[in-house]
Amino acid sequence: MKNKIIPFLSLVVALSLSGCSVVGGIFKAGAWTGIVVAAIVVAVVVGIIYALSKK
Repeated sequence: MKNKIIPFLSLVVALSLSGCSVVGGIFKAGAWTGIVVAAIVVAVVVGIIYALSKK
């Protein structure tokens, strides 16, 4: 199971580092919009990790 989590976390880190400009654009749209989008992204990532850990 740990062998599956490490590549997944590496992919998440790589995508989040390249998405910095996207996050900047979201926060320019409005602080509340950025907070809501960030919360949704975190919830999706936690859900994926939870689903993978159940297997």
